[in-house]
Amino acid sequence: MRLFFALPCPAELAMRICSWRDSLHHDGQPVSQANLHLTLAFLGSVPRGRKAELRAIGERLPRRGFNLELDHVARWNNGILHLAPGSIPATLHELVHALREELRMGGFEVEHRPFHPHITLARHAHQPPAATASFVLPAQAVTLFSSENSPGGVHYRAIGEWPLESV
Repeated sequence: MRLFFALPCPAELAMRICSWRDSLHHDGQPVSQANLHLTLAFLGSVPRGRKAELRAIGERLPRRGFNLELDHVARWNNGILHLAPGSIPATLHELVHALREELRMGGFEVEHRPFHPHITLARHAHQPPAATASFVLPAQAVTLFSSENSPGGVHYRAIGEWPLESV
């Protein structure tokens, strides 16, 4: 199973982000509205038998919620068009640090690259659009997702969720 921990994007916010994204002039392949999320830790392929360990890690995470202002639109060299925060709240750094530490202690592979929070808007984009953004992602839960391939494309299915305190 290909798994990752993420902050899910609430349906109403995902709808507004996609409507805004679709109004931009970009040449990328849009990510479906249902798949919008902000990855906290990508695990890659994990044996099914380890799901219980990951659920236990989810239980031990900090529970402080926060709001993340997404106000920066950019494109990375790999063609990922994304929405990102101009500044990262300490609460998000603390959550990611705690998650990565728990994963390491549990023997899971953890990416060593710096954390760059973002929501992927489109793939294979050649140019970033000249656009400004102003969205707020409420961090209301941490979700463990499974990435599943289907004839219609990739689908992310929640297999664990841990609520965060309201802000």
